[in-house]
Amino acid sequence: IPTESAVSNHKPKILILYGSLRDRSFSRLLAEEAGTILEFMGAEVKFFNPDGLPLFDYERSVNHPKVQELRELSLWSEGHVWVSPEMHGTITGVFKNQIDWIPLNTGSVRPTQGRTCQVAQVNGGSQSFNAVNALRLLARWMRMPCSTNQSSIAKAWQEFDGDGRMKESDFRDRLVDCAEELAKFTAIMVTVEDEITNRYS
Repeated sequence: IPTESAVSNHKPKILILYGSLRDRSFSRLLAEEAGTILEFMGAEVKFFNPDGLPLFDYERSVNHPKVQELRELSLWSEGHVWVSPEMHGTITGVFKNQIDWIPLNTGSVRPTQGRTCQVAQVNGGSQSFNAVNALRLLARWMRMPCSTNQSSIAKAWQEFDGDGRMKESDFRDRLVDCAEELAKFTAIMVTVEDEITNRYS
């Protein structure tokens, strides 16, 4: 069990992914709000912009600069925040394409195993949890332990001001809770990752 000082002195490295290319993308705005909160809490935050990432085609595009950027960020990270709009009852292709480009194995290196994950979604209408459920399934497949809390923003177009900042609301309070849980969870996990990911097989 890590000591209190081992947890509190660590600066979690968080990669944030979002699932839309729109100029005013509410998943990006929510991702940026989460990043601002996490930085305030002491985390080191980096974003990946999916614009220009080719469709998954390993043979033709594995050396593409955007693919290499995404993979390097994944290796740098200790935790992820994933934010997707809900489209036709699930995550967007823009988001799934990013996950497809992050391999389960690169030789003996597992780019995501043991990294923490926080999931969130934005909705154009009433609140739903289809996207966050799909994100949790992906995280499990990528061997990433998910935070227990999650964020689902109903009528997201109402929740951000003209500067792209999230308005004060119960939705934002939940986002703060999610960020706090991820920061704590990641700071603890990084101290025991080797023991947890070192399996019998």
